[in-house]
Amino acid sequence: MVRYAIREKDAIPFLSKELCEKILTDLEEGKRPVLKATKCSLDNCIYSPTVGYLTPGSKKTSTELNVASVKKMARAVFMLEIVLRNVKSGGVNTKRELYYVCKGLLKQNKNLKPLDFEDQVESDSVIDFICEILECYREELNCYANDRGGQTYSKQLVVVEKLTDGTEATIDLSQLGTSPFMPKNRPQNLVLKVKKKVEFCLVVESEGTANTLVANGFTHRTPSIVVGAQGVPSNAVRGWVKRIQDQLNVPIFFFGDLDAYTIQNIYRTLKAGSASSLIRNADFSAPDVRFLGVLPEDIAKYDLFAYDVRESDVVEKRSLKKARDALDNDPFFKSRRNKGLVKILEWLIENKKRCEQQAFFSVDAGNPRGFEKIILEKIESGSYV
Repeated sequence: MVRYAIREKDAIPFLSKELCEKILTDLEEGKRPVLKATKCSLDNCIYSPTVGYLTPGSKKTSTELNVASVKKMARAVFMLEIVLRNVKSGGVNTKRELYYVCKGLLKQNKNLKPLDFEDQVESDSVIDFICEILECYREELNCYANDRGGQTYSKQLVVVEKLTDGTEATIDLSQLGTSPFMPKNRPQNLVLKVKKKVEFCLVVESEGTANTLVANGFTHRTPSIVVGAQGVPSNAVRGWVKRIQDQLNVPIFFFGDLDAYTIQNIYRTLKAGSASSLIRNADFSAPDVRFLGVLPEDIAKYDLFAYDVRESDVVEKRSLKKARDALDNDPFFKSRRNKGLVKILEWLIENKKRCEQQAFFSVDAGNPRGFEKIILEKIESGSYV
C-alpha cells in the first residue's frame, strides 16, 4: 500500500522501526537486505485530469546490500536515526543544518568515518532516499526547506498562523503597507480568511514585476491577491498557492514569459508538480491555476517585442529539445486536458520566438497603469489557457 502524506503522529517512527527490524532480521538470517523506494522520475509519472497533478506509478528502485551499496544503506540508517530524534523531540532542521549535524556526529565517532559526506549534495540525497522509502514528505521528518512562500500582497487577505507552541498569530496583509507578507516554509500551518470577496489571485513569474504592480496601486483598486513566484517555484511557493486555491476557492492566474522553460519548468511545476517530487505533488501543486500569458496571440494583438531563439545558443537549444521531449514523453502534456499548452509549445518550437512578460510595458509606455489594464482585460475576456 502506498502511504503518502502520512498524518498520524506515530506513523513515521512506526514505519522506521518496521524498516530497521526487517534489515536486522535479514542480516541475522544471512540474507541481503533490500531497500525499495518510489521511483521519482518521468517514466513513473501518471497524470489524470481529474486528479490534476502528477502521481507516482508502481515502479520502485531496489537497493540490495552489496559492496557497492553498503555505504548508501548505512548512511540511510544513520540519517534516519538523526531525523527520528527530531521527530521525537519536536526539533527541526534544514537540509544544510542536517549536513553539519552529520559531520559533527561522524567527527565524534571515528568508527563511523567511512560514512562521512564529501559535500551537502550527498547528505541531501540520503534524506530524499529516506523519504522515497517511507513514502513521506520531508516535513514529516521535521526537515524544512529554507525558502519563502512568495512575496504576497492583498488588501483583503488575513492569515492566521499556528505557531509551534500551539498559539496563533494573525497577520492582516492590508496593514503591512508596502511590505509584502512572506510565508515561510510551513504553509500548512496557515489558515486564510478574507475581509471581503477576492476576485482572483495573480501569480507573477517575476517578483520584481509583481512588486511593480503593487507599487502602482493594483491591489488598492482591485480586490485581489498578488504573489511573486520568484522564477521556478520553491516548495514553499507551491504549498502557499495550493493553500490559496483550496481555502479561498478563487480563480488563480499565472503570468510569465512566453518561452519553453517557463511553460515546462515553472508553470507545469506550479500546476501539476514535478517528477522529482512525485511523493509531495498532492500538497505542493495547484491544478486550478490558469496560464494568463504571455500567449502567442498576444504578440500580434499588442505588437509586443519578441526575440529570435537561436539554436546556436546552448541554453536555448537545450530548452527547445526539452520541449520536444515533453510533447513526446511527459504525461502532463500528452493529456488532452492540456492541449492548449501543447499548442503553445508547438508554436514555440516552430517559430523559435520568445517574449518576456515585461514586454507589455511597451504597449502604453507613458501610462504607469497600462500593464494593469492589460492584465484585467485579459482576465475579463478569457484570454488565458
